[in-house]
Amino acid sequence: QVQLQESGGGLVQAGGSLRLSCVASGRTFNNYAVAWFRRAPGTEREFVGAVSWSGGLSNYGDSVEGRFAISRDNSAKTVYLQMNSLKLEDTAVYYCAARRLNSVNAVASPWDYWGQGTQVTVSS
Repeated sequence: QVQLQESGGGLVQAGGSLRLSCVASGRTFNNYAVAWFRRAPGTEREFVGAVSWSGGLSNYGDSVEGRFAISRDNSAKTVYLQMNSLKLEDTAVYYCAARRLNSVNAVASPWDYWGQGTQVTVSS
């Protein structure tokens, strides 16, 4: 079992940067793949990206490729989402999720554990 808590959301101007954190609690964390998803009002949940157990592999959604980066610090049980060149359409609630399967494919298997989400608002 693992519990996840996101933080770092807020209001930022378009073109700016923000870093989100996802902190896990539980006995182990380095054998969970972690993903970030987001949901804007009136839209379906969107895959942002995922990182493997060791952090050596990552995968990103088309809309954020080249602007966002995921990293992890297993000793701190934390996964980060660095968001650069933010756009208005990046406004959403961002969630981190975890699963045991060591894959960065968004749909390889269900994501079993979810955080509560953190709001990111990009203004013009």
